[in-house]
Amino acid sequence: MSRWRLPVWTYVRRMLDAERADDVAQEVWLAVVRGLPRLREPARFAPWLFTIARRSVTDRLRGEYADRPEALAEADALVEDPVEALADRARLLDALAALPPAEREILVLFYLEDLPVADCAQICGVPVGTVKSRLNRARRLLRVHLERTAGDE
Repeated sequence: MSRWRLPVWTYVRRMLDAERADDVAQEVWLAVVRGLPRLREPARFAPWLFTIARRSVTDRLRGEYADRPEALAEADALVEDPVEALADRARLLDALAALPPAEREILVLFYLEDLPVADCAQICGVPVGTVKSRLNRARRLLRVHLERTAGDE
């Protein structure tokens, strides 16, 4: 399981801020330990694991939005990195954070976690065609955001 510690935290971190990511990642591993005896297909561990992570993130966001309806309008602010070499990375993270959660999630799973479309579909509980549509929309939105911010520089 140590092999999956960083990928799970990275996925959760891409969906939440660092402080919440630590808490949610711990919740994920507690759920994994409790649910591992019920895992029927060990070969499908990765999709099962990321499904748990997705549910944990969703539960956290749902709880926060219920407590603070104005949180829907808030965007996570990225701290400016003073190192010029990381400027492009910061721009990309900013663009990723600006995406709607469904599209951001698909990009994270597909590109950053390197999961196949079928696994992304299983994790998100949507058809493969929906994953492909979200990937297409996410790429387009990301491109538009990056072009717009490049024009502001």
